[in-house]
Amino acid sequence: MRYRIKICGLTDAGQALAAASVGADAIGLVFYARSRRAVDIEQAAAIAAALPPFVATVGLFVDPAVAEVGRVLDQCRLDFLQFHGAENAAFCGGFGVPYLKAIAMGDGRDPRPEMDAHPQARGFLLDSHAGGMMGGSGQVFDWRSIPGPLERPWLLAGGLDARNVGQALALASPYGVDVSSGVESTPGQKDPRLVRDFIESVRQVERE
Repeated sequence: MRYRIKICGLTDAGQALAAASVGADAIGLVFYARSRRAVDIEQAAAIAAALPPFVATVGLFVDPAVAEVGRVLDQCRLDFLQFHGAENAAFCGGFGVPYLKAIAMGDGRDPRPEMDAHPQARGFLLDSHAGGMMGGSGQVFDWRSIPGPLERPWLLAGGLDARNVGQALALASPYGVDVSSGVESTPGQKDPRLVRDFIESVRQVERE
């Protein structure tokens, strides 16, 4: 099985191109002002424009206003939207862009009811959301708490890095993985070596 890999929280085109060059399938752009990885529309548009073909751009939002998402989409090419708040299915599906819905797993919750509440979602992100943070916490949740197999495509997130992603894939069997802090030197600054090592660790699992 080939696992899809999303590198989230990119803040400049050079980082995004470096990630794409070593095999990232998707790049995450954070439109949430409270995040240390937040980008403005101009930054995001420059990153999206620099990416090569077949590398998807994903815009991350947390309980945004309709107008906020609209402004981003007017000026920046996004292949997917990703919602991390309490957004309902009607809101998430109202922009004419495929979307992913994040589900907080830090409390050991069952993700299936929320999956059922978003029948049009293209996929889901199971994340720790530790300490009240909307992702990017660097903390894992108990992967054994995921009921399985889940019938919808989903990505595993939360505290992943090159050292633990192999174990995570073996235990959880997701469609793909999403990493942010686990490949950074400082928040928002991706380390090309850590990105490469992370992707290689995933590909090693695929070869075994």
